[in-house]
Amino acid sequence: MVLAATVFLVSAFKANDNVGKGSPKEENIPAAKKYWPNGAQLVISVSMQFETGGQPEGAESPFSNTPLPKGQPDLPAESWYRYGGNEGIYRMLDVWKKYNIKVTSHVVGTAAEKYPEIAKAIANGGHEIAAHGISWDNQWNKNYNEELQFVKQGVDAVKKITGQKAVGYNCNWLRRSPNTLKVLQDLGFLYHIDDLSHDEPFITKVKGKNFVVIPYTLRNNDIVNIEGKHWSPDQFLAQLKFEFDRLYEEGATKRRMMSISFHDRIGGTPAMVHAMEEFIKYTKEKQGVVFMRKDDIAKMVMNDPDTPVDNSEAIFNN
Repeated sequence: MVLAATVFLVSAFKANDNVGKGSPKEENIPAAKKYWPNGAQLVISVSMQFETGGQPEGAESPFSNTPLPKGQPDLPAESWYRYGGNEGIYRMLDVWKKYNIKVTSHVVGTAAEKYPEIAKAIANGGHEIAAHGISWDNQWNKNYNEELQFVKQGVDAVKKITGQKAVGYNCNWLRRSPNTLKVLQDLGFLYHIDDLSHDEPFITKVKGKNFVVIPYTLRNNDIVNIEGKHWSPDQFLAQLKFEFDRLYEEGATKRRMMSISFHDRIGGTPAMVHAMEEFIKYTKEKQGVVFMRKDDIAKMVMNDPDTPVDNSEAIFNN
């Protein structure tokens, strides 16, 4: 199977011809065990959230602490969201193209309808189009039929524009209902990301069938750290490097995955894209680092016997 992945490898270590007495010869050193089917030591997966135009009135923004009266348009806040469509997505697409990285873009249906040219640009760049609902709305309070229609409308809207039918899902702020995974299974999805319990993908049983969970991140997330905690881009870069270093080291003895989340209006700013580019360069210093779309990860691990199974939510998924 051909995977949309980019492998960054540094030059192979050249063996020292002057091996000391008693040292094992290079040919006698056993090859390191590979914990990913594609031989990677660490898989990195980037989420690029395309939400501009799909936000409701009063959606979170830098102005949320001083909300205007209901019905009064918050024009600066709306312009902040438009930045994602005018600048942010395109700037991120440029850096992904420069390094031949393919990402997963979680697309709100109404955002794609408002900016069809952006949705098409993402798809035409070889990136995964994943579902993110028809609009910014809660799912945790919907019944099964309401939720099924909500998800399906978003999938259909984006497919009509991009030609891609989503197989991965992300709820608004991860807040699923007890029925969400059953809805996704019934609609033919392969995976969802609304889980924070592991640093590797895993399988859970939904209605008796395998369903892949590709854990999301709040640690390497621009909306949490840049907007929520007011980190600077260099602090965010330091976080990425620390996380990468630890997971890469662990990847020598177990399967490890690093998730990163960028939102159009936040991660697409000049300083944040610069920080991401510096991080990409940093990863190139190590062997066996692979950037992958989440649908490719799901297909790779779905039937792999080394993929862990976690049925902690079985009470909701039968």
